[in-house]
Order: sequence, then structure tokens, then C-alpha cells
Amino acid sequence: MSEHVELTTLDLRYEGYRMGDDAVEARLLASITERGIEQPLGGVDTPQRRFLLDGFKRYRSAKKLGIGCVPYVSLGAEEAMGIVSLMRVAKDQTLNVLEQAKFIAELRNVHQMSVAEIAEKLGRSKGWISMRRNLLEEMSEGVQRILFRGAFPVYAYMYTLRPFMRMNAAGKERVERFVKAVAGRRLSVRDIELLAGGYFHGPSSLREAIDQGKWSWSLDQMKRVPEDPQGCSDFEHALLRDLEGLQKCMQRVTVRCRDKRLESRAFHAQANLLASSLLSQFPPFLETMREFHDRSGQA
Repeated sequence: MSEHVELTTLDLRYEGYRMGDDAVEARLLASITERGIEQPLGGVDTPQRRFLLDGFKRYRSAKKLGIGCVPYVSLGAEEAMGIVSLMRVAKDQTLNVLEQAKFIAELRNVHQMSVAEIAEKLGRSKGWISMRRNLLEEMSEGVQRILFRGAFPVYAYMYTLRPFMRMNAAGKERVERFVKAVAGRRLSVRDIELLAGGYFHGPSSLREAIDQGKWSWSLDQMKRVPEDPQGCSDFEHALLRDLEGLQKCMQRVTVRCRDKRLESRAFHAQANLLASSLLSQFPPFLETMREFHDRSGQA
């Protein structure tokens, strides 16, 4: 049974466990202005305080409108069982995968429940619990804050960025830099896919541009690349392979030339001749590359 409680009695400790969505909250505010709060907020009534678990958007809307009392239903008298009750009732309709993961981490780390115990209480498999537990553990704190703020689509993180992390060892830091660079831009999932492909697979110049906030320019460059691999002629494919090989070779030579293991006189004698020949070719090569870069950028 629901009751009316004062807004000031609700503890917001779990507010960061629920996703934000400015657009949804704005629509909710308009609805509450017209019809009031129709669905009660939910929480846990412990001997110490009343913890809100469900209804944070309704809480914030009520506070903005100066509503002092709100409908409320208790999910229990103990935090862990209250969380379990919320997750059992909400299932996948109310709590998304990240919210589920956050609450599972709370049950594991704070309330010391085992994976098997949580699975039994929720009526889920151990694999279901472990997937959500691992999802949160592999995510940096910075990315968590951005996702829970609603500034980056969860779907894009789950199905675009996570595969990059696993296949290419992109690491938490690089993923966090990418998310921070494009968060809050209201980009479509498709645009995020294009930018991520360039960021994790493309040249360092493209990655640097995205890091500097030049995502619009970077996205334009990505969209100019034809999706059909046959969009290039055989000659063009050959040159692209040469350019890719040259880039890798230059990076490799740059690193090896600084290696302290290069000690023998025989090596230095031969290397000096080769370096001299390369240096003589650099001015015309650089001029050609600059011209080619400008021309390809205007195509």
C-alpha cells in the first residue's frame, strides 16, 4: 500500500545508481504539472532512514514544482532485500543493464552476497549476474559517470566500444578519452560507430582530432569513405596498401633507430649510407605528400 511522505525524509544515496535522461525528465515534469504524481516512488524504510530506490526523476520534478509530499511505497525494511525486490519487480522494463549492474555490485561489495545467492534471490542465472558484474568492472569511473548522466548512449557503449576493448586491447583510458570527446553531442549510434572505427583503427591524426573535440570534421572525413570496398580501383587499392605499409614502416624505423642495442661499427657504416640516401629523397617526397594530402582532402 502506498502512503504520502515528505520529500525531505527521502535519502538520495542511490541516486547515482539510476540513469539520467533530460528529455524524459522534461516530459515527466510537464505531465506532473498537469496531473500530479500518478505512480508512487519506491524505497527502503530502515530503522535509520528512508532510502529512495525508484522515482528519482519524479523526486526532482516534485522538488522543482514545490511539491512537499509525494506518494511512496516501501519495498522493505532492509537495503539488500529492498534492492532485490526492486530488481525482481522491475526486471528489464524499468532497469536497464547498467542500472542492474550497479545494484548487483552493491549487493556483492557492500552486502557481501555471493553470485549464487543473488542469482537465486532474483530468479536469474549465474551467467546473467556475472555478465553484468563484469560489465561494470571493465568500465572506468569516468565512463560510468558519463553513461549514468545520460550523455552517451548505453547501446553504443555495449555494442560498439566494448568489442573494440576486447579485440584490440584499446584499454579503459583510450575508451574513456573517446567517450569524453563525443559525450553530450547527441550523435546517432551510426555516427558513433563511424567515429569509433576511425578512432581505434584509423591514423593517429584522426584520433588526435577527435580528442581535441573536432568530431564534426572527423565524422565528415569518415562519411566520405565509401562503404563499398569496391569503391576504389585496383590501382587505388594498391596505393592505399603502399601508404599503410609506409606508415607502419616509418613508425617501426622511428622506434628502432633509438634502440641502444645499435652498437656495431659495421652497422653504423651501412646505416649512415642508407640514411643519407633517404634524407636526399625526403624534400621531394614531403612536397608530393603535402600536395597529395591537399588534393585528397578536397575530393
